[in-house]
Amino acid sequence: VQLQASGGGLVQSGGSLRLSCAASGIISDYDAIAWFRQAPGKEREGVSCISSYDGSTYYDDSVKGRFTISRDNAKDTVYLQMNSLKPEDTAVYYCATRYYYCSGNTDDYRSWGQGTQLTVSS
Repeated sequence: VQLQASGGGLVQSGGSLRLSCAASGIISDYDAIAWFRQAPGKEREGVSCISSYDGSTYYDDSVKGRFTISRDNAKDTVYLQMNSLKPEDTAVYYCATRYYYCSGNTDDYRSWGQGTQLTVSS
């Protein structure tokens, strides 16, 4: 499976944006798709994840209540709806996939998208 992240851009604080992660192959019922982000000078961190295998979703505490992850299996696409954006959300956002369960460990993911830049101005 190859992934392509898109939808990033420049948005004002408090605004909204939706990221998309499109898979070239089929997202199976055994896949978990995660969003990570990396700000300049910082390590890549997990933001959200959704697993078709066990139906679970995960959100980092910093985005709970503001971000929503969803998937459209018919379109082989996972979305990240981001509301009430803050300047600290500024980062390059990556999507990644692994089998079965969500994980916060980047080494557990077998395929990554190229990243999309989100910039939130204050």
